[in-house]
Amino acid sequence: MGIETEAGTGKAAVRSASVARKTNETDITLSFGVDGTGITDLTTDVPFLNHMLDLLTKHGQFDLQVNARGDIEIDDHHTVEDIGICLGQALREALGDKRGIKRYASVFVPMDEALAQVVIDISNRPHFEYRAEYPSQQVGSFTTELVQEFLWKFALEARITLHVIVHYGQNTHHMIEAVFKALGRALDEATVIDPRVQGVPSTKGVL
Repeated sequence: MGIETEAGTGKAAVRSASVARKTNETDITLSFGVDGTGITDLTTDVPFLNHMLDLLTKHGQFDLQVNARGDIEIDDHHTVEDIGICLGQALREALGDKRGIKRYASVFVPMDEALAQVVIDISNRPHFEYRAEYPSQQVGSFTTELVQEFLWKFALEARITLHVIVHYGQNTHHMIEAVFKALGRALDEATVIDPRVQGVPSTKGVL
């Protein structure tokens, strides 16, 4: 069967997961629901990342709860990186054996003058390609190089193939916003259950 059900109920299995990560640098708890309604509850020390995660969640119709504290007195790097790790782990766990999913997606999203593209394969083969040049190295207090750090760690822990291309843009905020909106929509498309798919969408029989 393409659609996995909860034993004895006939209902579709709930695709969600919670993870926790505590190190000398960060303390994070995160819950992620694939089949959500765009609800977020975000408490982190990085306001710009909160904004981007909110966009990803709402445009992907997921549910996401994050409570994160980190050593931002040094910089935002560890917090952003570790949230990416936790989100990737939660997505991978929530998808389980990936039975019935569409697996692939390619999405373009404009944000005013900016255009971003995100291409995904839920492959169990982590790979990340990133093509983006931003006019500014900062958006407020947020360092733009952390976008790459977040996305790479997310792809690695989710074990997905992720290609992100910012085709053009003039406003750095708009360009990054387009990336996260496109990521949300692409993840939604790739993870949706397709009733035509029998079992795992791979000739190998496993993902």
